Amino acid sequence: MYLSKEAKQEMFAKHGKGKNDTGSAEGQIALFTQRINHLTEHLKKNRKDFNTERSLVKLVGKRRALLDYLTKKDILRYRAIVKELGLRK
Repeated sequence: MYLSKEAKQEMFAKHGKGKNDTGSAEGQIALFTQRINHLTEHLKKNRKDFNTERSLVKLVGKRRALLDYLTKKDILRYRAIVKELGLRK
């Protein structure tokens, strides 16, 4: 896979609540953002890869749902993760 185990652990340690907190909304949003950026670069080179395009749209929807959940749950955490990852909204 394009993302090594160590890179994922580092990402979850940085964005999650703890070192091995892979289930927090912030950690999942960070992982989805990384995957979205990777797929976006792939689609720039391969315009007709419709399966990847579909998976990209699904990932964006999942990230949006997590961001909506975080907005309702704790607006400060939402603002922090959006600012940290540089997401628009």
